[in-house]
Amino acid sequence: MQEQEETPTFSEEHLISVTVNGHLYEQHVPVRMLLSDFLRHELRLTGTHVGCEHGVCGCCTVLLNGEAVRSCLMLAVQANGMVLTTIEGMAGTNSELHPIQQAFQEKHGLQCGFCTPGIIMSVHALLHENASPSEEEIRHELSGNLCRCTGYQNIVEAVKLAAERLHESHSEVK
Repeated sequence: MQEQEETPTFSEEHLISVTVNGHLYEQHVPVRMLLSDFLRHELRLTGTHVGCEHGVCGCCTVLLNGEAVRSCLMLAVQANGMVLTTIEGMAGTNSELHPIQQAFQEKHGLQCGFCTPGIIMSVHALLHENASPSEEEIRHELSGNLCRCTGYQNIVEAVKLAAERLHESHSEVK
């Protein structure tokens, strides 16, 4: 009789170590816990929103080692040893808005705000890779972030303004 390998159960846990917004967390998590659930329910970082739970809407976008990822498509154990940034990690230490957040506020790049954290995280990754994106590049990058309230024009204008300000200040997107 051949031994069968057991499939992990949801209750099986693994110890993970992740740095989130500059803070190191070491915690046992269920092997099948989504990264979005870990952030929201375990760390209480509720700015990462969960919309479709299929990676389509982009609301749950966070930065994983600087790259934009859908946290509803990743398991928390997959983030072991990684550095994560959520929308809560964008503002400065004295609660100053990040230039991207400031541009969204000034250009009215949000309405209900549900999609905004994911969009801002996607924009952050875009501006880190491309400091002066064209409107076409902005729209392409944001094509994976759905907003039901806006026509996207103010969002695009906010990204242009953020890119301009970051370029003027010679600040690298952090």
